[in-house]
Order: sequence, then C-alpha cells, then structure tokens
Amino acid sequence: MTHVDQSTREAHWAKTKGLMITTLIIWFIFSYLVHWFADSLNAVSFLGFPLGFYMAAQGSLVIFVVLIFWFARRQHAIDVEHGVAEEETSGQQN
Repeated sequence: MTHVDQSTREAHWAKTKGLMITTLIIWFIFSYLVHWFADSLNAVSFLGFPLGFYMAAQGSLVIFVVLIFWFARRQHAIDVEHGVAEEETSGQQN
C-alpha cells in the first residue's frame, strides 16, 4: 500500500465501514429475517413455490453470491477513489 496521509486513511475507513455495515444488514435480513418469517411469506407464491420455501432453498443463496460480488466491486471502487488500490498485473512475471 502506498503512503497516504491520515485524513485520507480516515475517509477510506469511513466509507469502508459504511459499506461493511450495509453488507452486514443485507446479510442479516436474508440470513435470519427472511427465514424467521418464512411461514408468513408462504402465503405468496414465486415460480409456483411458496415464497418462504423459495427464499430458504434458493433465494438467500443467490442473494449471498450477488452480495459478495457487489461488495468486492464497491470496495475496489473505494480503494481506487482514495488511492490505495492494489496494483493490477497482467499475469506476467518479470
């Protein structure tokens, strides 16, 4: 990591912390709340399956995979914005 001043570090951490909190809230909703209320969600149908069943079996897993890619992309954008992104290599070593 390149040398950055204290104010840049604090701004980077503030944005990273906000992203982390947002990600954890989304994770909590799809890990616990959706499954907690699965019986209530079963009143709604999605692709012919009760919504609670669908979210427990497939929906949450899909959300988690999307969440991982979204988090990585946003974190990279934050790193680039504050000048602390890792060097990208073309795969060739000198």
